[in-house]
Amino acid sequence: MAKARTLRGLALVMGYACVAIGLFHVLLGNASIPGEGSAGPTIDSLGRFFGAIFAGYGLGWLWAARQSPVPARAVRWLAGVFLLGALGRLLSLAVHGWPHGFQVALTVLELVLPPVFFWLADADETMARGSAYAR
Repeated sequence: MAKARTLRGLALVMGYACVAIGLFHVLLGNASIPGEGSAGPTIDSLGRFFGAIFAGYGLGWLWAARQSPVPARAVRWLAGVFLLGALGRLLSLAVHGWPHGFQVALTVLELVLPPVFFWLADADETMARGSAYAR
């Protein structure tokens, strides 16, 4: 039961955070990226576009967190996408060097959270099956 509550809570936090971050990027453009306020109109356009995509990604987390039970398959896919983002950051680090320290902190989160979600993914479905058998 605790794992299922943790899964739902983390998925909700992830969803709200991604929606907020995405909208922040849509509204502020280059100003939302530490150290990149003058990156130019092309990067501004790209950043705002990806901000909208990230907000949509957050809505996917919120959708999953509001299902009963929380679908393990959706959690695994969403966590996999997050991990892919971290791998992209690592590739950038290898090709271009160290980014702003805030981006490094985000990379750590993006590497740590997916395994947690993979571990918790089926907790709510397992609990629901157990409740169905108990009836």
